[in-house]
Amino acid sequence: MNFIAYLFQDWSANRGNIKGQLVLFLFRSVQLANRHTLLKILFCWHLVLYQLIVEWHLGIELPRKTTAGKGLIIYHGQALVVNQGVIMGEGCVLRNSVTIGHKKYADGTFSRCPRLGNNVDVGANVCIIGDVTIGNNVVIGAGAVVIRDIPDNSVAVGNPARILEKKT
Repeated sequence: MNFIAYLFQDWSANRGNIKGQLVLFLFRSVQLANRHTLLKILFCWHLVLYQLIVEWHLGIELPRKTTAGKGLIIYHGQALVVNQGVIMGEGCVLRNSVTIGHKKYADGTFSRCPRLGNNVDVGANVCIIGDVTIGNNVVIGAGAVVIRDIPDNSVAVGNPARILEKKT
């Protein structure tokens, strides 16, 4: 994938969502700068600008080390928190007040971060915590707390999240 295509890979998925386009353009650009030490030094001003605009001003914690497939969509990203170890597939949707991260155990160690498959639709106020795997084509309803794996083609709701139905 060439440089320009990489920067704009989320653009069409966020059509009409200027905030989402801006955040994801900046996210992809800091991911490029993060690839090599020389680029980090040359573009340190850009890394700081990303931190100021996206994290401090817009309230979206989407670290540059996060792995996200193309076509990521962010709706109303306010209070969105994603751990840097999270892996997201292609076509994922994240809404406002979503938290995705690891779990801290009593002995001070941390679990692995969640892994989301392709086309995962995460509703508002969802928490996905711990070493869980979310399958492909999954919908997670608003307010759900996911602490267990969710299989492909499922709809999950509740606290703790349970499988409501399998999509056909």
